[in-house]
Amino acid sequence: MKLQNKVILVTGASQGIGAEAARACAAEGATVVLVARHQKKLEKVYDEIVAAGWPEPYAVVFDLLTAEEKEFAQLAATVAEATGRRLDGIIHSAAYFYALSPLDFQTVAEWVNQYRINTVAPMGLTRAFLPLLQASEDASVVFVGESHSETPQAYWGGFGASKAALNYLCKVVADEWSRFPNMRANVLIPGAVNSPQRLKTHPGEANSERRKLSDIAPAFVYWQSAESKGRSGEIVYL
Repeated sequence: MKLQNKVILVTGASQGIGAEAARACAAEGATVVLVARHQKKLEKVYDEIVAAGWPEPYAVVFDLLTAEEKEFAQLAATVAEATGRRLDGIIHSAAYFYALSPLDFQTVAEWVNQYRINTVAPMGLTRAFLPLLQASEDASVVFVGESHSETPQAYWGGFGASKAALNYLCKVVADEWSRFPNMRANVLIPGAVNSPQRLKTHPGEANSERRKLSDIAPAFVYWQSAESKGRSGEIVYL
């Protein structure tokens, strides 16, 4: 039980990579805080974790797209009260994607919304939960990235740019936390996996060309566990 007694918050926990990461952490003994905006999907993941006999999670319906400082602070206060002022990790899995298209088809509103979810929300959440993370004996923040953040390509526009900014955010966080031996931050890039987002970006791709979500689940456990202690500021391809 590599994550025994840990409390880990997962955004985008209602489906895809977020849901798989949450289940994997719960299976290793963590109490997970499930955060997403779709209540029914969130309840399904909650029920799966409970049915498996893993630590009972918390589920919070929260809209990252519209949240400001006040809402992030309230979420942090709610989680702190529920968990006894404990948080040992965050997995920023929530992502916002419109469609692959040339820049002249993309709108300012689309770019703003993608930055809001993919970059601003992870900053706002990490900032709001900073006191709880600082109090943890071993705190790990994981940002779920995307390969086009490092290899710009036509049609990826706002999504790729917002994910590139996420990499920058992680590097800043890791550098600022370098004086705290109990805190670390890293980017994990899943690659081709069978997630809802991958189906949108690569609709013609065969199932055999994608890995199962369960194939990358152990990586999230590793980066949330004490095994990854001392590693920070890395961009890791799974």
